[in-house]
Amino acid sequence: MTQGQILEPRWKFLAILATLFLFRLLYGLSTEIWFIDQRQIYLIGLKYYATGLWPYFGPDVAAGVQLPGALQGLVVGLPLRLLPIPESPFLFLSLLSFSGLAFFAWYGSQRLPSAPAWMLWPWLLTAPWVLNWSTNIDNASYLVFGSCLFFIGFLETHPDLSLRRIPPAWANAMMGFGFLWNAQFHMSYVVLAPFIAYSFFRQAEPLWKRQPGASPAFLGWCLLGAAIPGSFLLPTFMEYGLAASGGTERTVAFNPSNIGTFLTLLARLLSLASAEVPRFLGPHTADRLAFLRENLWVAPFALTATVLGIAQALALLVLWFRKAHPERSWGALRSVVLATFLLLYTLFLFSIKAPAAHTYYLVLPLMMLYGFYALLPWMGRKWFKVLWGILLASNLLLHAGLAVALFPTRSLYKDRGLFVQALQEKDPHLLGERRPNTRY
Repeated sequence: MTQGQILEPRWKFLAILATLFLFRLLYGLSTEIWFIDQRQIYLIGLKYYATGLWPYFGPDVAAGVQLPGALQGLVVGLPLRLLPIPESPFLFLSLLSFSGLAFFAWYGSQRLPSAPAWMLWPWLLTAPWVLNWSTNIDNASYLVFGSCLFFIGFLETHPDLSLRRIPPAWANAMMGFGFLWNAQFHMSYVVLAPFIAYSFFRQAEPLWKRQPGASPAFLGWCLLGAAIPGSFLLPTFMEYGLAASGGTERTVAFNPSNIGTFLTLLARLLSLASAEVPRFLGPHTADRLAFLRENLWVAPFALTATVLGIAQALALLVLWFRKAHPERSWGALRSVVLATFLLLYTLFLFSIKAPAAHTYYLVLPLMMLYGFYALLPWMGRKWFKVLWGILLASNLLLHAGLAVALFPTRSLYKDRGLFVQALQEKDPHLLGERRPNTRY
């Protein structure tokens, strides 16, 4: 085989990745920006761009509650400073989320070497939950980057799951980084704390068993990784002291109304790795039907993806009970997924919010990996390859249709001139006002 023959598949692979990146970027540019949540996130960065004032606080997670830390303002505002056009925050977010997802796709391929790359990579980059929540200027969209790093680090420090592809020092640093990165974007970051505690418990076992070479260095590496995003939290605590919590403690309270959400939470957790379509067609059934009537050519793809997505979620539920599996780590991963579900259910008993899927979106990488594990025994079968190809194509065409149809009404191109004017005059008020009682 010549060198050209060796390089050709690599170039094809890179060309496909570049195409997927462009698709994600263009889809992100077509997404909602005029809704209050997205506009508020953009305004935080626009204020930093316009005034240069340090963004001590980030997203508003509830009335009068704001997350401490500067990252939210910086990830929107710094791209505007580097390239003062309305699209620059979208470009940076696409680069950020794409890099995290690509890293996780590589890691997934390492864990499942028999899984075809064409099944793993495109789905991980374009599944409905991934595409709609990692390309849109929303605080939760920035979680996927931190979560991909966190869960790779967690899996590599778990003795029963580690591949030893990443040195333990780096794995622990990635956990620490992902934890304090996500802490500045969404309150759901607390979900990751028990993962860290369990990882430390397992890594500390050699210490109390007095095994040769045992070392507590894992704690130091985790703290070192956490210090990178933590440095953007430190000014807030130095400036505001104990008040730097931003009122986040008020989001914790016993909520008996969430006791009955057991099955709802389970279904929505599985949907993160599946083709959940209806949610992204509109908020209500009437809206979804109206959209499909107005865009009939999209309807076949929407229906196909919806049916396959429901079957996919049901399969992920049923296949959890399978014991025989080609990968020895299947049992350990099943246990982690079950523990994750029970952890989420318990935590939502003490949350003022209901368990909407986006509130635990940060566990998407773990659920995606579970999905690939569960379906692995079928991936070599012809019927499954055909169905998976249909799902990928239907999902891409559906989202292309969504982008084309909604581009004039929900994207920044509905009135790009207003964004341009706000940038040129460095006046965030032209775009809107921050919510009352926000500190930045």
